[in-house]
Amino acid sequence: MILLWVVILFFTGYACLVLWCCYAWCRIPVFQHSTIEPGIPISIIIPARNEEENISHLLEAIEEQSYPSALIEVIVVDDQSTDQTAAIVSSFPHVKLLRLSKDIQQSHKKRAIEFGIANASHEWILTTDADCTPPANWVSQIAAFAAAKDPVLIVAPVRMEDHDTVSSFFQTIDFMVLQSITGAMVHRRILSMCNGANLAYRKSVFHQVGGFSGIDHIASGDDMLLMHKIRKQYPNRVHYLKSKEAIVDTLPQPGWRSFFRQRIRWASKSGNYDDKAIMPVLLLVYLFNALFPTLLIGGFYNPVYWHWLGYAWLGKTVVEWPLFIAAAVFFDRKYTISLFPLFQPLHIAYTLISGLLGQIGQYEWKGRKVR
Repeated sequence: MILLWVVILFFTGYACLVLWCCYAWCRIPVFQHSTIEPGIPISIIIPARNEEENISHLLEAIEEQSYPSALIEVIVVDDQSTDQTAAIVSSFPHVKLLRLSKDIQQSHKKRAIEFGIANASHEWILTTDADCTPPANWVSQIAAFAAAKDPVLIVAPVRMEDHDTVSSFFQTIDFMVLQSITGAMVHRRILSMCNGANLAYRKSVFHQVGGFSGIDHIASGDDMLLMHKIRKQYPNRVHYLKSKEAIVDTLPQPGWRSFFRQRIRWASKSGNYDDKAIMPVLLLVYLFNALFPTLLIGGFYNPVYWHWLGYAWLGKTVVEWPLFIAAAVFFDRKYTISLFPLFQPLHIAYTLISGLLGQIGQYEWKGRKVR
């Protein structure tokens, strides 16, 4: 009977959280700026390691931006690549290629971004990843939003590209939910969440908060941990840009193994969050998902637990569906809506595994072993 009340308690808390996120996401106004007047110069910084298969697509997409090229500076920081990344970047005459020193032994991505910022000519820094593809109005939307809202940091949307595999389909579903929660939390100024694949901030503010100082020993977190530092000093000037024209597409991980490595890497930085308000939320989500294997195992001792398991699964699906539908509509992934319930067991398992291993295990990133 105690377990039943535990299930009810955690389900109620989880349901309130998800429904609130749905409400907050839907209340974010879609940014529209029909008369964009160029005037804000922007430096785009791209850290890259062994990205010979992707980097040219990104640089070509940047060349095709609707924003005046004279106001865009593109800096690629080669992070000790062992393939043809640097040679490919060198073939783009208007791209500044920097090479990260081989003396750097940790936090390579943060060091690459720092190096890029140190060599950037403009006040506004826009970061993305080498495996991303932005739309033609990406920079225009960032610049217009910066001019209209006067933020110091802009969190912008990211979407998984379509690939015809089960793992990529699952990543698309999972990432859309994460992105909608990110938008809801940032817009309501509750929690600090973002993704470095589409993030803009003022260079002066980056230096004012000390850049990555204090978090430079952590392998991951070039986005969220920096955002926490900036939000601490500028709580009302961190904004979310909700615009389809600003959505940056990123590649899904090619398989389940690399997907789990990525999520474990993301989870590994949670213990270092300066925004401690996020910890109770993460704990609630984790413990709620932990109820499912608990009920599954308990059912072998008392079959009534399997009935509770079914009710909990149904309740989780019903509660999450409105948020997922809203996200799928915005990110133009409506085809995923009908199959969303089928991935619930996998989502529960991945949440538990990545959350646990992110705190106690090792992961590999770009060919490097990291704790």
